[in-house]
Amino acid sequence: MDTTALRSAYEKFLEVAAAPDLGDAADGGWNADQVLAHVLSVDAATAAVALGVVSGSRPTFDNRICLDGWNLDRIIAEHTGRAELIAHVRSQAAVLCDIADQLSEKAASVLVPSFLMSNDQVVLDQPVSLADLVNGLAESHVPGHTQQLSDLRPIRGN
Repeated sequence: MDTTALRSAYEKFLEVAAAPDLGDAADGGWNADQVLAHVLSVDAATAAVALGVVSGSRPTFDNRICLDGWNLDRIIAEHTGRAELIAHVRSQAAVLCDIADQLSEKAASVLVPSFLMSNDQVVLDQPVSLADLVNGLAESHVPGHTQQLSDLRPIRGN
């Protein structure tokens, strides 16, 4: 697989995440650390699925644990601050991209039973190819969370 777009999406995401002025969400949504913990969790789960496919097992992808507040708080608590959390996201993203780079066309085409939720709504409940799962991170997931982080920046007057 070609992970050029995914790597680029992560770079933009991590650049925004490193901004010093990220506040709380006006709508009561996730703060920057929760967004980072969520992305870290999704990346690890996706890497695990990819390795499962390569190993010959029949993995599934279910993002509900990646949305769970207790799990996000646990991930955040394992880090000494945002800089360490960002470093871990950067490292985990590199691991995921390195795994995806090595997937054969046959492995990338394996259908993975997938269950995805967003904002308490089921957005996917069907098998998707491993390639589509990984490419979905580059096309919508990471850019969506980049925008979410950007929205946490205060609006500056002219």
